[in-house]
Amino acid sequence: MSAIKGFDSLPLRFELLNRLETMGFDVMTPVQAETLPAMLQGQDVLAQANTGSGKTAAYGLTCLQRLDPKAFHVQSLILCPTRELAEQVTQSLRNLAREIGNTKILTICGGMPLGPQIASLEYSAHLVVGTPGRVLKHLQKKTLHLSGLDILVFDEADRMLDMGFADEIDAILGYVPRPRQTLLFSATFPEGVKAIKKKLGTEMIRFDVTDSSVPREIEQLWCAVDESDRHQTLVDVIDHYGGALNLVFCNTKVGCAEVAEVLASHNIVVAALHGDMEQKERNTTIIRFSNGSINVLVATDVAARGLDIEDVETVVNFSLPHQPEVYVHRVGRTGRKGKNGRAISLVGDRERNRLLEVQDLIDDQMAYCHLPESGATMTKRTPVYSTIEINGGRKHKLRPGDILGALTAKDSIKGDSVGKIDLMDQSTFVAIEQPKARAALECINNSKIKGKVFRARIIR
Repeated sequence: MSAIKGFDSLPLRFELLNRLETMGFDVMTPVQAETLPAMLQGQDVLAQANTGSGKTAAYGLTCLQRLDPKAFHVQSLILCPTRELAEQVTQSLRNLAREIGNTKILTICGGMPLGPQIASLEYSAHLVVGTPGRVLKHLQKKTLHLSGLDILVFDEADRMLDMGFADEIDAILGYVPRPRQTLLFSATFPEGVKAIKKKLGTEMIRFDVTDSSVPREIEQLWCAVDESDRHQTLVDVIDHYGGALNLVFCNTKVGCAEVAEVLASHNIVVAALHGDMEQKERNTTIIRFSNGSINVLVATDVAARGLDIEDVETVVNFSLPHQPEVYVHRVGRTGRKGKNGRAISLVGDRERNRLLEVQDLIDDQMAYCHLPESGATMTKRTPVYSTIEINGGRKHKLRPGDILGALTAKDSIKGDSVGKIDLMDQSTFVAIEQPKARAALECINNSKIKGKVFRARIIR
């Protein structure tokens, strides 16, 4: 393990060091301490690291350190498996780059119209974050140019392969110039990732910073179930152990939709997240869950990949995953940044071997979960917030302060009634305490923000 612990010991530009200090980031995570010295020296790196380990900041700092704001061409390309992860990466990079003037970071992903993306690319960008399919389409249309590329990043390469992007990755590599720096991050290192490494044609320094342990802050429980009672047992678990934000994992898309429907029938405010959903619906669902407008999110592993929501209180495995390593990824969605969390697994007779494999991997014995009788409800079923969507965003030069100012201009809404504000390119999502949602809606629809009229609606 590298001896470097503080960011101030790294050769970072002063804007980044100042920004890290402002954000309260003074001590590096293990993956950052291991990989950053090599990456900042321009070396090609392959890093095996868990989700939530700090890898985004690691490669993000590398890209921003090398950035020349005066050179208006694509200098770094970051490939992500899903739009959700790409959006989160873009947000993180923009946050890190806040003190570097004139930095343009662009997201190009599938599920969104090509036209606005082409228009944005006409003025180029310093960093592009995107999914392989959409990046390739822009390369083929010659609306994205990589002749000046300095750094190519693969984020969660194993999931890109799981989602069938091998051909797209091969094609993209044909557009990427040499020499360049290549950074490849993956939670696992299957044969497909080895094949990508081989095609890159470069010697890469490999770091393994994976951790099969589960943080002590996470209480791990398991509950025996009969197949006929699995859905009801889940309802009882949510009722008794659930918190404000609960994440339920299913192994299949069909199971995901079924579970969400069952929970909704018990008056639980729930939404599903799986690969068959339209991209806009997936984005809205994640926003509503992260801002506290949904109590329970039911998701598949692929759909939930890249989710980084700090306040998830409880993770429930409706079924144990087929690979024990996936269990570690799932339960790591709670207990973030030293907070307490809880993970509960429903285990049928045919899953007992999987339970043993998980316990062997994490080198720990999960406690048995004793449930009260059905109907002994303890969970508050109504979310604190509702979500309002405004038909204006970053492209309209809106800022969170503009939205907050408009909402609190009249005495009917106080600042502490306004929750998370998510600015997208063409829209803004605002969490409002439920009793104030109607008043907030009227406030937006009957006033101007920056001299312009915007329309808002409550999302159900």
